[in-house]
Amino acid sequence: MKKLIYLILSLFVLSSFIFLLENEHPFYVPQGWPKPFYDFKESPLSREKFELGRTLFYDPDLSRDSTISCASCHLQFTGFTHVDHPLSHGIDDQIGARNSPVLINLAWSNAFHWDGGVGSLNKQAINPITHPKEMDNTIPEVLRRLNGSSYYKKRFYDAFGDSVIRTYHLIKALGNFTVSLVSSNSKYDQVMRGEKGFQFSDQEQKGLNLFRQQCASCHQEPLFTTNHFKRNGLSLDSSLNDLGRMQITNRKSDSLLFKIPTLRNIEFSFPYMHDGRFKTLRQVMDHYGELHRKPKQVSKELRKIPALSSEEKKDLIAFLKTLSDKEFLYNRDFMFPKGER
Repeated sequence: MKKLIYLILSLFVLSSFIFLLENEHPFYVPQGWPKPFYDFKESPLSREKFELGRTLFYDPDLSRDSTISCASCHLQFTGFTHVDHPLSHGIDDQIGARNSPVLINLAWSNAFHWDGGVGSLNKQAINPITHPKEMDNTIPEVLRRLNGSSYYKKRFYDAFGDSVIRTYHLIKALGNFTVSLVSSNSKYDQVMRGEKGFQFSDQEQKGLNLFRQQCASCHQEPLFTTNHFKRNGLSLDSSLNDLGRMQITNRKSDSLLFKIPTLRNIEFSFPYMHDGRFKTLRQVMDHYGELHRKPKQVSKELRKIPALSSEEKKDLIAFLKTLSDKEFLYNRDFMFPKGER
C-alpha cells in the first residue's frame, strides 16, 4: 500500500498540470509556466460559474437582435477565433475593423484586444456585448433579459448565491469560462516535457532553432507572446485607418503598435494579423523575411530578422505546426453546452 501511495504521489508531482483549485474546474497552471495575471482572489473559480459562463458564451440572446453570440466570432476548433473572413462580423451583417483575436491562455494576459484597450479579463466581455458592430446591446438590457429568465436566475443563484443578476455576476461568469481556455498539450509541449514517444523531426528541430534565434524576442516560450505591443511592418489599410494602440493612448509613438498574439494553435487560427490580411503561414513568413528592407517601419527587435530562405520558411512553419493542441481544440468542456432549458 505504501508503495502504491508513493507511486501515486510521484506521478502527481511529475504531472504537467498544477491545479489551483478543485480538479473539477478546468483551469490549471502547466508545470513550469509563470504565475498568471488573473486575480483569483477577486474572482474565485467554481464549476458552477464555469458552466454558467460557458452557457452565456454560446447564447446569442446577449446580442441586441439575439443572432450573435461570443462563439460566433470565437470558434473552438480554430483556437477560439473565426477563419471564414478577415474581419469580424456582427449583427445586421456589419463588418468590424479587426480580425477576431484567439482566446488562448488568457489568464497570462494583462491587456486585451489588439490595442490593449482593456486591462481585465472580467471587464473584457463588456466591449463586444456593447460594440455597435458586434453584439450592439446594452448591459441593462442584457440584465433585464437574464433576470426575466427563471432558468438563468437559478443558474446565477447556484453560482453566486444571489438570484438577482447584476453586472459583476455576468462578467465574472464569462471570465470563469474564458480564463479556463488553457492550451498546453501540443507536440511542442510533449517534447519539452520529455514524454516518451515524442520528438521533433529534423525539420521541426531546425525550425525551433531558427525560431529561437529570430522570433523568440516577441514570441517567448512557453506562452509564445510577451503581451507587448510591436510595430511589425504592416502598412496602414486606408479603408480601415486602424492606428492600433495609438487609438487608446493618443500617443503618436504608439501608432501602428498592435499586441503580439500567441502562436499556439496558429495552424488553425488563420487569417493572420490584426486585419486578417494574410491567409497562409507562408505569406506571414514572406512578410517577416522582408522586414530587413524597411527597418524604420518596425520595432527594434524585428530589425534583426535577416532575409529568410525558402527552406528556412518551411522549417519555421513545420515547427509552428507543433504548437497545435488537438486536445484543447476538441475539449468537450469548452464545446456548446448540451441540455434543455
